[in-house]
Amino acid sequence: QVQVVESGGGLVQTGGSLRLSCAASGRSFSASTMGWFRQAPGKEREFVGCITWYANNTYYSDSVKGRFTISRDNAKNTVYLQMNSLKPEDTAVYYCAAGPQFRNGVIRATQEYAYWGQGTQVTVSS
Repeated sequence: QVQVVESGGGLVQTGGSLRLSCAASGRSFSASTMGWFRQAPGKEREFVGCITWYANNTYYSDSVKGRFTISRDNAKNTVYLQMNSLKPEDTAVYYCAAGPQFRNGVIRATQEYAYWGQGTQVTVSS
């Protein structure tokens, strides 16, 4: 059974920073693309970014590029989302997901990710 668990959400002021963590277990973590998504109230879940298994290539949505950074520690089976210069529009539930193995390139579609965490709330106050 694959488990994905996010942590690190909270309340932060505009311009502040947060780091989310995502611990995965039950499969070959290092071989998987790991993605971050978010969902604001009344909106669809949207792609934030992902990190590939090979060369740790990272991809981001235009809305977070330059402010968010994804990294991974395969020894700890953990992926991170460092969020800087946060804006009120970043307020959402953030989800981590485990995607396909041994795939290169960006993977944006939610249906490509088979395993999801429970989500962690990030609230940015103005």
